[in-house]
Order: sequence, then structure tokens, then C-alpha cells
Amino acid sequence: MKGEHNGRKCVHSDRASGTSNESWEKAAVVAIEQASKTLRDIRVARIVEQDVHIEPGKPLSYRVKMELSFKYEASA
Repeated sequence: MKGEHNGRKCVHSDRASGTSNESWEKAAVVAIEQASKTLRDIRVARIVEQDVHIEPGKPLSYRVKMELSFKYEASA
């Protein structure tokens, strides 16, 4: 978490994860779209981990874990 005060920018980070039966890229989109429902002004998404869940007879499940950086707006 980075922060500055007195009217300057402040950037925070949080973690998110997403899952898709299609690809890691789609899993990343799912994570960002879900995080966008509660976070505003997401600036950077960095994938920190990715894996595949394998279960016989079922489609592969791609999962990404990411760190999101977003602009923090303090209340006046």
C-alpha cells in the first residue's frame, strides 16, 4: 500500500481471484469484473498465482489470484 497525504495521490492494493472453465485470461476478467463492483478506479492487476483444477470427467477449471492496485479517495 502506497500513500501520500495533503491532497496527493494515494494508491491501495487488494487481492482478488477468478475462475473460468475456458482460460486463465477469462478467469482474470472474472476477477477484475467482480472487484470492479466494489472498487473504483482499478489501475493495475498483477497475477500472483495461477492453477488448474482437474477433476476426471469434468471440464478444467482455470483459476488466477491477483493483486489489484486502485486509487484511494479519502473522505473530506
